Amino acid sequence: MCRAQTLQIPHKRSSMISLDSIRRDPRWRDPNLHEVISMLRHPMDPVKSNAAAYLQHLCYENDLIKQEVRQLNGVPILVELLDHPKAEVHRKACGALRNISYGKDHNNKMAIKSCDGIQALVRLLRKSSSMEVKELATGTLWNLSSHEPLKMTIINQGLQTLTDEIIIPHSGWRRRDSVDASKPLSAEWTTVFKNTTGCLRNVSSDGAEARQRLRESEGLVAALLHALQSAVINKDADNKSVENCVCILRNLSYHVHKEIPGAERFQEPHAVHLMRTVGHQKKNEPECCAGKRPKEEWFSQGLDLLYQPEVVRLYLSLLTCSHNHNTLEAAAGALQNLAAGHWAWSSYIRATVRKEKGLPVLVELLRSDVDKVVRAVAIALRNLAIDRRNKDLIGNYALRDLVANLPCGQQHPVKNLEGDTVVSVLNTIYEIITDNPENARVFIQGHAVQKLVAINKSSQSARETKAASHVLQTIWAYKELRHTLTKAGWNKSHFKAISERKHFIRAGRPAVGLMDNKPPPLDSWV
Repeated sequence: MCRAQTLQIPHKRSSMISLDSIRRDPRWRDPNLHEVISMLRHPMDPVKSNAAAYLQHLCYENDLIKQEVRQLNGVPILVELLDHPKAEVHRKACGALRNISYGKDHNNKMAIKSCDGIQALVRLLRKSSSMEVKELATGTLWNLSSHEPLKMTIINQGLQTLTDEIIIPHSGWRRRDSVDASKPLSAEWTTVFKNTTGCLRNVSSDGAEARQRLRESEGLVAALLHALQSAVINKDADNKSVENCVCILRNLSYHVHKEIPGAERFQEPHAVHLMRTVGHQKKNEPECCAGKRPKEEWFSQGLDLLYQPEVVRLYLSLLTCSHNHNTLEAAAGALQNLAAGHWAWSSYIRATVRKEKGLPVLVELLRSDVDKVVRAVAIALRNLAIDRRNKDLIGNYALRDLVANLPCGQQHPVKNLEGDTVVSVLNTIYEIITDNPENARVFIQGHAVQKLVAINKSSQSARETKAASHVLQTIWAYKELRHTLTKAGWNKSHFKAISERKHFIRAGRPAVGLMDNKPPPLDSWV
């Protein structure tokens, strides 16, 4: 690193003088921040690269220094250096920007965007063959993608480059084995792939327009699915890249029944016809292949891959083999999204989950101690229970585990589940027992009424109380079950509605929210 002042050392004794002794000289000092930023414009390239590297070091987890760099207009100079022809210069500049963009101070992120930093990062990705530079550029974009106002900018300026330059090549989708040309290669779980999928994971949560842009990005969905398939085959389903891929697909499957072009043509009447087809497969046809998919070719970009039966099998495989709680939550959330709504494909998905023996997989995950996994699985089962046959099976085999997740007034409950999860479990129970007195009978026989009465009476959460009271009212409404209830010591007062209750909306499906995440900063200064 260039110092603010150099020392004149006699030639004869230069070899005898140590670096420590030089630094003890009062004339020797580190340059201040203003001087370092000035060095970024030095005519000598080594000075520029050293100054950028020193800034990267100074900005490592130091919010005050980052703020000062921004206030001294260091960000535009660093962005300008991303286009420098010397690899050492643009690599160090990108490293500094990555650290500056990391953290909760979104002013730094906006400063990078304001001087066209996102476009410069995308250009650097396209022109550089260095894996280290690609790691730094995608890491910076991942950091930037955590700020809501920048998500559509990243999509507009970088989506296709990220897909073409990173996602498709590293997923192995279009690459073939050198021995067997018909066999695609497995995904490469590189840092670049992790950074890029992390970035797309963030931007995919921005809203309907963002979701549609990613769905229509040529090759993106197919490449993500191929990467996940290779993870399952190679039993490598716990890494961060797999988690990112599943989260992207979960987001893209949210509201797919409303947002894809022409979706209104495939509502309830088509679903009824399709279910008849699924229910009458030939005897010699395997259940996993049962039913005929709608024959109309809707899309040319692979968008329809989001809701094919192969995707259901993939998510179920991940739910079986992964130990990553975020991956489990996302895979269950994707099934939840695909089973929502009343159109042909959601009916087909609900039947496919059953035929692929996916219901027992989901039921087993209800026993998880991880709150978000239990919540996602409970909501998925609720949507799957719209199918009459699924409702019967879930009633027989899942009610006990659903009830086990409800609080029962102990001082130290078996599971410390959040209120939203308890409400989700109650809503799923409501779906299962509605229009199904046999499931309600199973619920009573499981001694679950006591828990509901306790929640209805003593819960501090209005949402929990309301959801519990709806289940209780539904049970009491079955006149054929009242004898069993009264014999067990219950009466009408135990099933009374809470005061001023609002209408319970059965059709509502929770949105898929994702916590923005970003890679850690780098301290490469040696």
